[in-house]
Amino acid sequence: MNTPAIKVLIVEDDPLIAKRYQMILSRDKDIECVGSASSGYEGTMLAALNKPDVILMDIELEDKQAGLRATEEILNYMPGVKVVMLTVMDTDEAVFRAFELGATNYLLKNMPPEAILQAIKDAYADRPSLHANIAGKITREFQRIKKSEDSLLHNFYILTQLTSTELEVLELLMKDYTRQEICKLRHVETSTLKSQINSILKKFGKTSVQEIVPVLRELHIPQILAQRKGK
Repeated sequence: MNTPAIKVLIVEDDPLIAKRYQMILSRDKDIECVGSASSGYEGTMLAALNKPDVILMDIELEDKQAGLRATEEILNYMPGVKVVMLTVMDTDEAVFRAFELGATNYLLKNMPPEAILQAIKDAYADRPSLHANIAGKITREFQRIKKSEDSLLHNFYILTQLTSTELEVLELLMKDYTRQEICKLRHVETSTLKSQINSILKKFGKTSVQEIVPVLRELHIPQILAQRKGK
């Protein structure tokens, strides 16, 4: 029986560096590149959709905190993913921040191909790549998973739990249709719509539509749903 390939997602805003990583990964039959993103937001979305085993995450993307925010988002709701941070400077601060956010390891961007491939395999196998006398301490003391109700992955996950009917109702609510208008469009009684909305609110853990819609709009959920439908 063949061992499944290690699925790797690259999140790097420099196209030349991203291309170099893709070429390096293509040389190893045990590794499969499942996507490449150029921003923290795109990396978060691709992580949710492609479910990689390991992510190579640039610390600085569209801004200096984007890679860190994306890492935190991903590890909050996909704790099994291994994130290897990419940086240009080997500093104590870089090491601290990487592990504080829950990353498995960090790499200098100009490391040789063999080191990059080995780091991916070490991360996948839960083998610490840092010096043994500090690897365990850093992992135990600084790896944390923070939860945020307004995060992209949190809400994206809840959307996958909605029924097709609930999702259609939510989309109409995000388009500012009134309840009366939704009842007419869907040819349902007010009591039926009320029951559907209550089910949506329960799944989101909220008590009113006004607590959900603004957050979903800010996260561009309506556009994401439209794109998935091919609109």
